[in-house]
Amino acid sequence: MDKYQRVVKPKADTPIDANEIRITSQGRARNYITYAMTLLQDKGSTEVVFKAMGRAINKTVTIVELIKRRIPDLHQNTSIGSTDITDTWEPTEEGLLPLETTRHVSMITITLSKIELNTSSVGYQCPIPIELVKPMGDIDYE
Repeated sequence: MDKYQRVVKPKADTPIDANEIRITSQGRARNYITYAMTLLQDKGSTEVVFKAMGRAINKTVTIVELIKRRIPDLHQNTSIGSTDITDTWEPTEEGLLPLETTRHVSMITITLSKIELNTSSVGYQCPIPIELVKPMGDIDYE
């Protein structure tokens, strides 16, 4: 593929809800945690939805588990899925044809809620025991 360069596609402007957080592999976990806790504790939001794809999935699970251990009585619902992403490659030398490659990328959506979610859902988790929840302190999340 050294004779090709990937064509950068413009990002689709899909609206993001006020309580939705899209986790990326480059973002700092501390910033995501602080923002989510602000939504749940200070802004009066009853739920926060985390979305991630690919390599950011493990970071998302870690962030959610840390938040559950700082805020009591959070219900969780997790759903997983996948999507196909098509990349277009333009040749850097004459005589070559453009290429298209398709990647199968995993996705996760985790909802944390102060109110009870659908308990019959496959990805439902009830709140963790209150003795495992510790108040917020000076914690380095990195």
